[in-house]
This record gives sequence, structure tokens and C-alpha cells, in this order.
Amino acid sequence: MVLDILAVAALAILVFSVRVVYEYEKHVVFRLGKYSRTLMPGLNFIIPLIEWSNKVDMRLRVFDVPSQEAITRDNISVKVDAVLYYKIVNAEESVIEVRDFAYATAQLAQTTMRNAVGEVTLDQVLSERDKISEKIRIIVDEATDPWGVKVEAVELKRVELPEDMKRVMAKAAEAERVKRATIIRSDGEAQASHVLSQAATLLNKQEGALNLRTLQSLNDIASDPSNQVTFFVPLDIIKNYTGMKKK
Repeated sequence: MVLDILAVAALAILVFSVRVVYEYEKHVVFRLGKYSRTLMPGLNFIIPLIEWSNKVDMRLRVFDVPSQEAITRDNISVKVDAVLYYKIVNAEESVIEVRDFAYATAQLAQTTMRNAVGEVTLDQVLSERDKISEKIRIIVDEATDPWGVKVEAVELKRVELPEDMKRVMAKAAEAERVKRATIIRSDGEAQASHVLSQAATLLNKQEGALNLRTLQSLNDIASDPSNQVTFFVPLDIIKNYTGMKKK
């Protein structure tokens, strides 16, 4: 009977002392409340009732930063959200230095995102997302470094504007498109006027050039029988006639 009790006790001690650690995790062991060691992947043993372990997942974690309302430097209210990629690089510090590293990292990311958006203008928020995301990553990574947390990346996902600001930006974009179209059209007219001026100068210098151009135009018009032709007498012909009359 005694042997049976001892056998059961030995088996229970063996079961509670065995720790199987997977490749993607580590176990932080405390002995009588004091940090003892960190168990690496594989088969490990601890002393029951004297030692206990905390399991730490070392894989990359993804956290969606909830939508936060922030005011930009030019006093425009926007809502922004982001996604945070981080992982544990020091299992001991993640257990000893902070009570809940996941919650602490999430709160820090939310606060940092609001502050980062508040330091830039609306145009910068819309056009420089990568730069703002990198700034948030650096700040959060430095703050979480004592916790054994490494922030791999931060990505701003969406920037939501107020409805009145959307209408203002739509009108501004439309005005910019009209401006560009006007400039392009004016530039084209200026180039066309310059070419026509050069052509007129060349026709005026060449004797009989205007007659040839007139005959070419008449030929183009006559290609369609439905066209009505109004014939204009070039000044060159009149000049020639005037010269013959004087002779």
C-alpha cells in the first residue's frame, strides 16, 4: 500500500516537473518567487512546488490599433487607425518588467499615433503616411525596448476626414483640374499662333507662295461636291496686274 502511494506520488512529481517547450516559445522559470532561468525549446524539468514557469510566445504578433480621433497641426479633426507588428525578443524582461506587455504596447501605440498626427498638417498626413508610420514605429520601439518588445513595423491604414472637409477638398481638386486644362489650352494656342505667324512670314517672303497655297486650299475644298466655294483673289495677283498696267 505504501509502495503504491509512493509510486503515485513519484509519478505526480514527474508529471508536474516535465515541461515541453515548443520551438516558437520560451518558459521563464521562477524559484520561490525569484527569477531562476529560461527554458529553451525541447524537454525540460522544473522542481514542483518550488519552481513554476511562465510561457512566452516569441512569434510575431499583429495588433490593430483602433480608430483614434486626432487634431492635425492646422486644426483639422481626422480619424486614423493603424496596424502594429511586434514580437518578444527578451522573454525575461517581458514577464518581469511589465505586467501585461500586449496591453501596454497597444496603449502606447494609440497615444503615440495621436501625438504624431497632431504634429503634422493634413496634407502631410495624406501624402506622407510612410514617414509618419516610421516615426510612430521608432517612438514605440524605444519605449517598449525595456519590456523586451521589438516593434517591427507600423502601417497607417485609413485616414477619415469630416464630410465638410471632403467637400472642400473635392472643390479644390476640381479647381486645380480646371486650372491645368486652361494652362494647357492657352499654351497650345500660343504655340499655334507662333507657328501661324512663322508660316505667314514665310509665305509673304516667297513670290507666288500664296497662290500655290490658295490652289491647294481650292483643291481640298473641291474634293467634296457638296461644298460651296468662295473664291478670294490673292493680293499677289492684284499686285502683278497693277505692275503690268503701269508698264
